[in-house]
Amino acid sequence: MSRSPAEPTTSAPSTASTASTTGGASRAARLDHVRQHMAARGVDALLLSHGADLPWLTGYRAMPLERLTVLVVPRDGDAVLVVPGLEAARVPGGSASFTLRPWTETEDPVAIAVDLLGPRTATLGISDRAWATSLLAFQKRLPQTRWVAASTVTSPLRAIKDADEIIQLRAAAQAADRVAAELQAGEIPLVGRTEAEVSEDISTRLIAQGHRRVNFAIVGSGPNGASPHHEAGSRRIGRGDVVVCDFGGEYDNGTDVGYCSDITRTVVTGEPEAMVTDCYRVLLAAQQAAVACVGPGTAAEEVDAVARRVIDDGGFGEYFIHRTGHGIGIEEHEDPYLVAGNRTPLATGHVFSVEPGIYFPGRFGMRLEDIVVVGDDGPDPLNTVDHSLVVVDA
Repeated sequence: MSRSPAEPTTSAPSTASTASTTGGASRAARLDHVRQHMAARGVDALLLSHGADLPWLTGYRAMPLERLTVLVVPRDGDAVLVVPGLEAARVPGGSASFTLRPWTETEDPVAIAVDLLGPRTATLGISDRAWATSLLAFQKRLPQTRWVAASTVTSPLRAIKDADEIIQLRAAAQAADRVAAELQAGEIPLVGRTEAEVSEDISTRLIAQGHRRVNFAIVGSGPNGASPHHEAGSRRIGRGDVVVCDFGGEYDNGTDVGYCSDITRTVVTGEPEAMVTDCYRVLLAAQQAAVACVGPGTAAEEVDAVARRVIDDGGFGEYFIHRTGHGIGIEEHEDPYLVAGNRTPLATGHVFSVEPGIYFPGRFGMRLEDIVVVGDDGPDPLNTVDHSLVVVDA
């Protein structure tokens, strides 16, 4: 059971509120914006394969196979999705923003894509996560072409979420909140179980709360909590342990294109020692200050700086060893990144994590994370479950 009263949690959203409304018209508008950015950056065409750009523009997420799937987007011509014939039936129909070109097992998909590019191929953008073998094959056929990362065109656009995308992200966050509330209420047993067992339990609950896939379920107890990306293992959680639980996944909205959740809550399995309490007080203040400074026009690096100043002033600066946050959407990590040196002004529709942490090697660690939307008037936190250091007797 928990001895820290939980803040009100949001009830499960209805199917009507979470069903995706993004259709062909919206994707056609996205494609128009992409072409405008291509023109501004001198990019003649994009080759979009694995990664988030393809589902963002087509509603189709390619299987990560050796067979080439690529959306060919000339700056001035029609977009064509080159896809293995055996996968063509999986592509959602009804879109006027691209045409489908299935290829057979005896055809060369690279040659097909090159033919679709046309004669103007001075500068091409290719997906950041395309297979290296695909890029090498294209380079062999187009030896005079200058290559750039497609993200230089698409990431600034994908980073600004539209109203439908924010609905999806809110539903994902609320589902993760419900699992975090179960953790804080003591419904997920900790003491005597291995980190791996707790991680599996959290994962099962994420699926039960509407996720189609779990991206990660970090459980770091005691000294393992000092490793921010600790892989849950065989250590058994004991009494008095500080336990960092960071988890998230892709929420199932009934389409091929789901949006991600990501939340971290730190609990303790018994009355915390004074050092832990003092440390968490600073961490909470840092996270709250960073969230409060979010708004249109604020530089991304300023959110990081605000959190860092609070932790520095609290005397724990050297133990905050990572950036304050990352964007989230179709991918669990995407633009914008809240880190020193990123002077990008935040804009309405940016969505990212705010997750400062403090880590003492060999002793314990702690982190506190919410997903936050930049609203017209300031921050709109999507995670609302209790932010205090909850004592769990379980």
